[in-house]
Amino acid sequence: MNSKQKTIGLLGGMSWESTASYYQLINEGIKAKLGGLHSAKICMVSVDFEEIEKLQHVEDWEGTAVILSEAAVAVEKGGADFLLICTNTMHKVAPQIEESISIPILHIADATAQRLREDGIKKVGLLGTRFTMEQDFYKARLTEKYGIEVVVPEKSEREDVHRIIYNELCLGTIDQKSRDRYLKIIAQLAENGAEAVILGCTEIALLVQQDHTVTTLYDTTAIHAEQAILKALSN
Repeated sequence: MNSKQKTIGLLGGMSWESTASYYQLINEGIKAKLGGLHSAKICMVSVDFEEIEKLQHVEDWEGTAVILSEAAVAVEKGGADFLLICTNTMHKVAPQIEESISIPILHIADATAQRLREDGIKKVGLLGTRFTMEQDFYKARLTEKYGIEVVVPEKSEREDVHRIIYNELCLGTIDQKSRDRYLKIIAQLAENGAEAVILGCTEIALLVQQDHTVTTLYDTTAIHAEQAILKALSN
């Protein structure tokens, strides 16, 4: 294995709880591949999530794009060879961020879709923030680019999934009642024909893991981190 690493750029803080998972997964993955005292070469800028969250909920996506583009420029200046936006939702403004930098973005939906396609999944359930579940920036990419059909929970379930992310998981709160609610929603998606379910918010894996359900789960944080490791070690 070639130990000459590229520097992984992380645009984090959305929330810091899930960014900590990225940092840990990437470093563990590099160590597993290279052994010894190897760790990942990472350049990270972490934003204040409160500012982003306020803009999200008044649908000021341009405002979020400005903040994240400035942060991405700082990551590039810090020496990153490519960028991961450490959140599913904010890939909504990935095109604007892309325009502000000259390094490539490793898109979370592409990484996830490639894994689904390798596994032969044609119809998948999607959990995430209301924005990710309801808007097209994520679902349409899976369908149009990869031919994967996406199903989402019904409205009241989407509201519960969204509320639990912002009011609990982003604050580090893990509640058994909320886990049970998620598992019920996952079971319903499977009943509606989903062959697997995407945990399409980087916080959800803090609450729900594969051993909680018979439905196959795709943890976007783990998949994104794994793709970053492969890219960092590729020639």
